[in-house]
Amino acid sequence: MLKDKVCIITGSSRGIGKAIAIDFAKNGAKIVLNASSESETAINTIEEIKALGAQCILFCGDISKTDDAKGLIDAAVNEFGKIDVLVNNAGITRDTLILRMSEDDWDSVLDVNLKGSFNTIKAASRYMMKNNGASIINISSVVGVIGNPGQANYSASKAGLIGLTKSVAKEFSKKGVRCNAVAPGFISSDMTDALSDEMKQKYYDSIPLARFGKGEDVAKLCTFLASDLSGYITGQVINVDGGLAI
Repeated sequence: MLKDKVCIITGSSRGIGKAIAIDFAKNGAKIVLNASSESETAINTIEEIKALGAQCILFCGDISKTDDAKGLIDAAVNEFGKIDVLVNNAGITRDTLILRMSEDDWDSVLDVNLKGSFNTIKAASRYMMKNNGASIINISSVVGVIGNPGQANYSASKAGLIGLTKSVAKEFSKKGVRCNAVAPGFISSDMTDALSDEMKQKYYDSIPLARFGKGEDVAKLCTFLASDLSGYITGQVINVDGGLAI
């Protein structure tokens, strides 16, 4: 589905980002990973992707910084000569109630989750517009759709990504570049694994499918949106949440 497509995935050394990178690699893509540092986790992800027979490089940097975002895009072009797919997955949380939320709690989350995506899209745009059928995928969240107590900063950043997605879709469509958002719900992770059985059941009761999703559930949708099979889909927000936001 993605044979020889050059795909950048931010925040891709672990979690959902890693799952996306691996599924892309399985479908023939050339992978550009991004992490804040050259950690053991990042190195292991590179080795796992290369073991699939895919070409892969790692760029370490903070995409909330304009120069680092540009460096990521330049690294991809210098290595592979083009950019076909950009997945903005990098994100952080600083959860607390608004009454306790500091200015830094607010700014740091908006800087990485929203400004970082703006930075990469802007830096990649002139390359992607040269490739008819290029695809931008922004990883939002179900809380960007419905909100969540204690996550005003995170919810605002993910809601902002939805607005950014729709604006980019309209601005870039004449050049054949599509832009869509994916909004995951509760996805299994180290954090959810640490929850008590009682707390897990509480969350299950709020999800119509009565379970947490997997990184692969998000990854397979992203592979579809990155491929030519979704060539007539742009400006959309697709939830992967087990029905949570119904």
